[in-house]
Amino acid sequence: AGDAADAFHRVNVEGTENLARLTARAGVRRFVFLSSVKVHGEASAGRALVETDPVMPVDAYGLSKAEAEKRLRIIATETGMEVVVVRPPLVYGPDVRANFLSLLRAVDLGVPLPLSSISNLRSLVYVGNLVDALGVCLSHPAAADRTFFVSDDHDVSTPQLVREIATALGEKPRLFPFPPALLRGAGLLTGRAEEIARLTGSLQVDISSIKTALDWQPPFSLQQGLAQTVSWYRSLRR
Repeated sequence: AGDAADAFHRVNVEGTENLARLTARAGVRRFVFLSSVKVHGEASAGRALVETDPVMPVDAYGLSKAEAEKRLRIIATETGMEVVVVRPPLVYGPDVRANFLSLLRAVDLGVPLPLSSISNLRSLVYVGNLVDALGVCLSHPAAADRTFFVSDDHDVSTPQLVREIATALGEKPRLFPFPPALLRGAGLLTGRAEEIARLTGSLQVDISSIKTALDWQPPFSLQQGLAQTVSWYRSLRR
């Protein structure tokens, strides 16, 4: 929307701040905030991001999440309420929408995809793993006032993801080589530069902190998460 920045600010910043102040006033001991890897931007260069890396959002959504984190830390200082920040990468699972659903459909329909030349790594998190991590962050004593990345702990390239989706669907992946630089150029010409950048670029998160501090491991594998996602997807066609 044209006023997306204003809408994100009203919901993600002002809405979060209002809720946090009300909960602190009500005596709530801990507030868990679902932020986003987008507070760090859209890419990781050469290594997985860690929680202490610079916050450098590049879009209205990431900016709103970063500002909400700042305001929550102020509230924590003023009220003594514990705040836990969780920064997930792309979340998938039943009811997934946007680009992930488009990719599911393309693989299911056997659309040839010019993605086999892409060499990248991206972190994902199945919604079941995210919910499990949030539950641990609510209750574990060591989570207080910490920030954590969360993922499936299984980073994949875009062509690897297509192959995993195809396996879950019981289909053969239809991938062919195409220079990533030309893909990015096509994205600029067609107004889909951001979408192509996500397909060709890397965005990894290191989840060592939550694994070590909270003794957390993702209970579902990538393959299990994709199987649940595909089961939901097939239900749409019934």
